[in-house]
Amino acid sequence: VQLQASGGGLVQAGGSLRLSCAASGIIFSINVMGWYRQAPGKQRELVAVILSDGSTIYADSVKGRFTISRENAKNTVYLRMNSLKFEDTAVYYCAADRGQPHRPDEYNYWGQGTQVTVSS
Repeated sequence: VQLQASGGGLVQAGGSLRLSCAASGIIFSINVMGWYRQAPGKQRELVAVILSDGSTIYADSVKGRFTISRENAKNTVYLRMNSLKFEDTAVYYCAADRGQPHRPDEYNYWGQGTQVTVSS
């Protein structure tokens, strides 16, 4: 499974961005896809994931501001980020797995990171 992330950039606080993660390769039975982020000097943390049944999980810090969705026909997951804050600045990574991972190190597939920078 290969994951291609895109959509990062520089935005002012209060602005919006949409990240995309396109999956390719042997993608059958992928159970979960989503986004983690890592800021300098910090551990990689959950942002949002979407499961094969459509259920979603969000970090408390992004609830109400970020929305994760998927387009099955394109094997793509999106992360719409609204009301961005300076503290959302990080490298955002797309992740996927066939199981039920609970920690970043349990994911088998990762995309390259995409930088999101929010200016205050």
